[in-house]
Amino acid sequence: MRLYVYVLEARGLPAAPRPRLHGGALFYAKVTVGKHRFRTRVVEPGPGPGGEDSAAAAAWNEEFVFAVGAEEAEGEEFEVAVARRRRRRRGGRGREVVGAVRLPVPAATAASPGKRRSVPPTWFTLQPVGDRRKGGGGDDEAAAADCGKILLSFSLYRENNDNVAIHMSPSSSSRSDTDAATERLTDTERSGSNGAVVDSPRSRDTGRTSLDNSDRWMQTDSTSVTEDDDLAEDIAATANGSSDTEQMAPDASFEEAMEIMKSRSTPDMPEDLDGGIIFEHTYLVESQELNHLLFRSDSQFFKELRELQGTTDYEEQPWTWKSKDPPSLTRTCQYTKGASKFMKAVKTSEEQAYLKVDGKNFVVRARVRTPEVPFGNCFAVVLLYKIIHSTGLSGGEESAHLTVSYNVEFLQSTMMRSMIEGSVRDGLKENFEGFAEVMSRHVKLADSVGMDKEQLLAPLQAEHQSDISLAYKYFRNFTAISTVLFALYILVHILLSKPGPLMGLEFNGLDLPDSFGELITAGVLVLQFERLLSMISRFVEARVQRGSDHGVKANGEGWLLTVALLEATSLPPVSCGSVDPYVVFSCNGITRTSSVQLQTQEPQWNEIMEFDAMEEPPAVLDVEVFNFDGPFDLAISLGHAEINFLKHTSVELADIWVPLEGKLAQTCQSRLHLRIFLENTKGPETSMREYLSKMEKEVGKKLHVRSPHRNSTFQKLFSLPQEEFLIADYVCSLKRRLPLQGRLFVSARIVGFYANLFGHKTKFFFLWEDVEEIEVLQPSFTTLGTPSLLFTLKRGRGLEAKSGAKSQDKEGRLKFQFHSFASFSKASRTIIGLWKTKSSAIEQRARMEEDHEEDASSVDLDDVHAVLSIGDVPLTKEYSLEHPVDADLLMGVFDGGALETRTMSRVGCLDYSATPWEAARPGVLERHVSYKFNRYMSIFGGEVASTQLKFPAEDGGGGWTIHDVVTLHNVPFGDYFRVHLRYNVQSVTSEAPSCRCEILVGIEWLKSSKFQKRIARNICEKLAHRAKEVLEVAGKEIASAVSG
Repeated sequence: MRLYVYVLEARGLPAAPRPRLHGGALFYAKVTVGKHRFRTRVVEPGPGPGGEDSAAAAAWNEEFVFAVGAEEAEGEEFEVAVARRRRRRRGGRGREVVGAVRLPVPAATAASPGKRRSVPPTWFTLQPVGDRRKGGGGDDEAAAADCGKILLSFSLYRENNDNVAIHMSPSSSSRSDTDAATERLTDTERSGSNGAVVDSPRSRDTGRTSLDNSDRWMQTDSTSVTEDDDLAEDIAATANGSSDTEQMAPDASFEEAMEIMKSRSTPDMPEDLDGGIIFEHTYLVESQELNHLLFRSDSQFFKELRELQGTTDYEEQPWTWKSKDPPSLTRTCQYTKGASKFMKAVKTSEEQAYLKVDGKNFVVRARVRTPEVPFGNCFAVVLLYKIIHSTGLSGGEESAHLTVSYNVEFLQSTMMRSMIEGSVRDGLKENFEGFAEVMSRHVKLADSVGMDKEQLLAPLQAEHQSDISLAYKYFRNFTAISTVLFALYILVHILLSKPGPLMGLEFNGLDLPDSFGELITAGVLVLQFERLLSMISRFVEARVQRGSDHGVKANGEGWLLTVALLEATSLPPVSCGSVDPYVVFSCNGITRTSSVQLQTQEPQWNEIMEFDAMEEPPAVLDVEVFNFDGPFDLAISLGHAEINFLKHTSVELADIWVPLEGKLAQTCQSRLHLRIFLENTKGPETSMREYLSKMEKEVGKKLHVRSPHRNSTFQKLFSLPQEEFLIADYVCSLKRRLPLQGRLFVSARIVGFYANLFGHKTKFFFLWEDVEEIEVLQPSFTTLGTPSLLFTLKRGRGLEAKSGAKSQDKEGRLKFQFHSFASFSKASRTIIGLWKTKSSAIEQRARMEEDHEEDASSVDLDDVHAVLSIGDVPLTKEYSLEHPVDADLLMGVFDGGALETRTMSRVGCLDYSATPWEAARPGVLERHVSYKFNRYMSIFGGEVASTQLKFPAEDGGGGWTIHDVVTLHNVPFGDYFRVHLRYNVQSVTSEAPSCRCEILVGIEWLKSSKFQKRIARNICEKLAHRAKEVLEVAGKEIASAVSG
């Protein structure tokens, strides 16, 4: 058993006589229990309640703990004495006991098991000790009053077999006629840590009144005496008289306590603890209601949490006041924590204290002690609960943001510090998983609302502003307004002026400026009109141009990826021309492209792009921002980024700012604002089983669905999202300088390795998409005579797992080697089969996407079928070359045979098809050709529909002319122009057969555009180079066939 004695303060102490020279009096208290004696710190006295010089007061607020046995407690007394120490000149000191009070130790058998009882803060009259009382023969009561009074509280704790701490307390309802007057404080504050009890703001006046009337007697009601009153009477009788007490006022309600804390709260918000944030969520509930749910004494939340975690023997003290700077509201809870996978069931003591209450924000600190765990006396766990009022939701609903951070306080040094910190962190994570589960039953999680797809995308799917409102915002600037006003001013001047006589070189119909002022005015007006027309042209082009992938709905069932492109900030400038950015997204071989935003480094798209359903969850999304410089330009990259779905939660992806990489982008700190949603329409179980069934055919063995517990452990180990499921795991060794025994995990998207060697953990993973090659190495001495698997990653990939790499080659590729498998054949067959399936799946998806685009787009050839007049478009010669092959053989590249198919495939034409030549008019043959550009030829891909005309050369020298009218689809500004290509192939008279080829290019503009020069330069360069490459490749094919 433990006896807790709380020495709070003393009043009415006799003042020390005035010192002759230097010095004064100091007061301290001594507590004696049996042979044990402790004393408080020495304090300087303060003025008494009335400020009189004859009385002094002292405050200590200290707690003392004594160990007492059950037998010793019977009839044992303890003494509390107040002593005065005088400071004299020449360093001398004198001590004098002012007074003392002797009280009995509460009997351990006086309380029934499981009942909490305590002696509340009570004023006891100090009695003179021995012959130290001056004026000895006077009235006893007067002498006792001269010694003053002391405020004490004490408790006895005894643990029964059910691990319940018994807190014995007498009732304050009885009072007897004795000399020792005792008075109770109302609404007291008690500290959960040191037990200090002082007056609450509401009870100070009551305490002073009862102190002034301490000699008044009250008649007790015999019917109010309870079992606790017997103990009170025993204590008062021992103090040489009866107890003079005043009944305590009932405890204030939780709401009243919050109001008092609000008036005493500090304005500063405490910082999160150093250990880090262990729990953070936003809930759709007011912060005050969430505070009541978590910390009210009758909270249903903690009842359910205790049931879930197996907590027993729960004992909770009421909220009481603690007098410190600043004051706070505290309580202490004791319970037996249920057993978990990290520790057995242990006794736990938790002290909770409010640090800040301002009506909307609440901060509570909890200090948890578990002395029964290994090294439990060396540390304490401190938790900081922060409930912050929030209204940041799009709907304007009230919400509360709950953050829990932690820290481990070490009470003494220990060599097991790192092990203790790791165990505490793991235990807290497990505890707060149950905490989050119970919270979800009572309040709605606002995080799920914040990341709701329909809610976040609704503003982007809404109708855009009208052209009139956009034009009003666009032209509301100095250039447009000043130009209009200047023009109106001149127009009014012209209307008000009368025609003047002809002067100088003027004649009827020609009015020249008559002064330099008029000339300058006319020039300024012309420049202003030019700028205004440029703005009008830019506005019209921005409104007409839209991205081909914006608004295209996804098809199929499976993993659907939706990307909302909102805006970009601080894009880097380009050396030539203006910044006209567009964004290209790539995921699992599927590409989506945004529209082009003209002349801006702060573009705003507000476009939604959807990717067709995928059978397995994607791992990464590649994002690159380009500057538009024509449909066939590979473009200047303004920055790129890679979004790893395994490293971001769905909440983070729902509204994320992505920093762009690249020299220019990093210099300008460019960022891209995205909203990304990844959802599975089939459900997790169905998707998992279908994927495993597909992998079984590729691997050639049965793949079993792992248990939910094993999947959950795997996800927690590598901090993976819930959709990631484990396929297989193998015990093996990692080949580094020394072999490291561990376990290799294989899932749908990653390959991970984990090892724990005497507490030293090694953990890493890399993506299947990062793997370039997997080799099977023969047994060797370094691999302990077992075969091994060597993973080679792509250049610059998997850098997060570099710590586990065996080596890095000259090209910067990381290599990982694993050996000592229990069954190498099964492991290698599964791993290699999964890798081959993953690597080929991307190419298959790209082909399927191209086929889908071909089926979805209807290419209209009628608009180019009628283009037979070919003399109206000016053509420019771009290339002229000679081939050592006959002209008729070279024309085979246009006859639709095998030579044409091989040549077009090599120059980057996909899905190439051509109709047979047909007579369009006398001497002219016509056919239609369609194909697609690969991504090297055009970043947009794009489809080509062309009409080719074939006729003899005009000079009649035995040659042919091919005129190709090309129409481009699915490229920016593709409907603004058509491209005209002409191939002139003529035979050259020489000993060896040869021919001369000329390539001419021209552009027919269907619509006017400000970017005509840029597009013309880009097209002439790219298409002319491609036409030259076609003839060169065909010539090499013919030459090799002839020589062979």
